[in-house]
Amino acid sequence: MIAIAIDDEPIALDIVKSHAAKVPFVTLAETFTNAFDAISYLQQHKVNLIFLDIKMPDINGIDFLNSLSNPPMVIFTTAYSEHAVRSFELNAIDYLLKPFSLPRFLKACNKALELFNLRNNSNNEAADLQTAIFIKDGYEQIKVLLDDILYIEASGNYTRLYLENAKLLSTRVPLNEMLLLLPPKKFIRTHRAFIVSRDKITKYDRTQIWIKELIIPIGNTYSQCLIDIP
Repeated sequence: MIAIAIDDEPIALDIVKSHAAKVPFVTLAETFTNAFDAISYLQQHKVNLIFLDIKMPDINGIDFLNSLSNPPMVIFTTAYSEHAVRSFELNAIDYLLKPFSLPRFLKACNKALELFNLRNNSNNEAADLQTAIFIKDGYEQIKVLLDDILYIEASGNYTRLYLENAKLLSTRVPLNEMLLLLPPKKFIRTHRAFIVSRDKITKYDRTQIWIKELIIPIGNTYSQCLIDIP
């Protein structure tokens, strides 16, 4: 995987460099103390992963990520824990609290590699032809037809798939990872806890979506989904 690191502290970048040099499947191509220089680099080079600090001058890491129309995978690196929930709402791979050890860094990289491989496997097949996904349930992989999914909800340590005919499937696959398994033309995230099937939406307004008689909320940070529903 080709990676870059963005942090306004050179010492922090040195730590990322040192750790990344020990991970055989990560190539740290460039580092930046200025986020705007990184934007120019991303426009000209293919990057799979960004190690991104949150507290930076001029623009913070979350706003930087929001500014990218097609962002690579992101692992946040920060000395502050208060942004953890927001970072995962943005589908961050992981959230590393400084100072982080090499084993913790490697764990985050392994998560990125797993998703990288999943995406590549998905891209090898035409996304429009995708009809099903396999969901891990214990030691088994269960085939779920996309047309059977009404909506998906994060519930505690589980993610629950609500299917046609009142069927319910629970898995420990996080909602963020679930979204990445689903074709975006068929599914949309409306809330930090909900993903819905576009084809199952019967009506909607500015705050909620209906799937038959079921009501799914639209979160404040997901209001942009209204643009993508039609």
